Amino acid sequence: MNREELKEYIQIVYGVEPDSPWLTMSNYQVYRHSANRKWFAVVMDLPKCKLGLAGDEVIDVVNLKCGEMLACTLIGEVGYFPAYHIKKSGWISVCIGSVADEELKMLIDVSFQQTMPKVRKKRYEDME
Repeated sequence: MNREELKEYIQIVYGVEPDSPWLTMSNYQVYRHSANRKWFAVVMDLPKCKLGLAGDEVIDVVNLKCGEMLACTLIGEVGYFPAYHIKKSGWISVCIGSVADEELKMLIDVSFQQTMPKVRKKRYEDME
């Protein structure tokens, strides 16, 4: 999967268009839930060295939320890194094109689910 295919997947499955919130980084794209505006994917182009890799070649990366346990399992595998520029636990950076398409789609789905608006459960007192 390349960057354009990732964009197409998100648009078809979730009906979400990216926005570019940073003027100086117009190639960075953020995908948000329409209801709560929370990010579920951030696509960036970064020099390899920003992820601790050798070289300054620019690569496409997507940050996704996947939960702490899954993040700990994936980080260190080929194509997976601690989330670039997001210091919250449970986020990872994935090098686009370096993992299987189905695996990346599954991780996008997980990220979308984990950042959805919370449904408030009605309390018994609220129902009276």
